[in-house]
Amino acid sequence: MDTVEHTRALSENLSFNPLNPRDWLHLFGPFALVGVWLIMFAETGLLVGFFMPGDSLLFVAGVAASPVAEAILGDGLTIPLVPLLIGAPICAIAGAQFGHYLGARYGRRMFDRPDSRLFRREHVVKAEYYFNKFGPAKAVVLARFIPIVRTFLNPVAGVLEMPARTFFLWNVVGGILWTDGVLLAGYFLAERITKVMSPDDIDRYILPVVFVIVLISVMPVFVEILRDRRQRRRAAQTEAARATAADNELPRRG
Repeated sequence: MDTVEHTRALSENLSFNPLNPRDWLHLFGPFALVGVWLIMFAETGLLVGFFMPGDSLLFVAGVAASPVAEAILGDGLTIPLVPLLIGAPICAIAGAQFGHYLGARYGRRMFDRPDSRLFRREHVVKAEYYFNKFGPAKAVVLARFIPIVRTFLNPVAGVLEMPARTFFLWNVVGGILWTDGVLLAGYFLAERITKVMSPDDIDRYILPVVFVIVLISVMPVFVEILRDRRQRRRAAQTEAARATAADNELPRRG
């Protein structure tokens, strides 16, 4: 019997999927709460943490804190809600602040390295694009809801000399909105999930449900992009109208 259990545990470890939030929680086991805190810090403060499932992990952690955690996740996997709601944003804020410090401390040479599995220059370029597109304050908040960008934007903000105090203010706003928002979504939707599907189907559909929640959390970013495009289009139309009016004035002056 011991051999069977050992073989089963070994196969579960070998089948670990770093993109699956349930695998992370099961990996940490009774220390799942601490595991969520560590991943929040790593994903927002360490460049190697970009591959971690931040959004989906928060949602599933919220499910694990709900009264129906056992029915959905099984294996007695439960997480206390209050420490989760307090610790997750603190770790996410601390991680982002650390990333900002590294960027301010080492500058662009921090990104002066060849591409690898854990680093892509395109990620830095994308983060800098959002920083310049939306402005420092809005970018720090919105970046929380964009995977990969939320990892690289923090050091980029430091490199671009965003003041640490200003960064901290918007870092706190974004960190709380992101972590506690997604956690509470998982917590309150968990019971509804059990009502619309049987326990056998939950395991099959939990990840698609998480994907939908993550997509909803990214909606503010899409709204800002559409609003920015409209403003630029109006500005272009206004400029074109002025140019046309100026051209029409030239024959009269002549």
